[in-house]
Amino acid sequence: MALTPEMQATVDQSNAIEDNRSSNMAAQETKRAKLETLRMAKEILVENRRTQAAAEATDITASALTALATDLNTFVNN
Repeated sequence: MALTPEMQATVDQSNAIEDNRSSNMAAQETKRAKLETLRMAKEILVENRRTQAAAEATDITASALTALATDLNTFVNN
């Protein structure tokens, strides 16, 4: 039995809403995962710096943090 145009429009609208919700949830999960990777990279860099001798210790920079986060993310996703 075919749907009436009104019923089909309702089904199409429901599908569009669900697709939009799924897309938003996926984007939010991606951001959460990136933030967690940055937190982990920061913890690693802080711990590595803490265990180094004072003469060997270097400052933790944003570029070092993002580089380690990128490496971690690549490792996890491959």
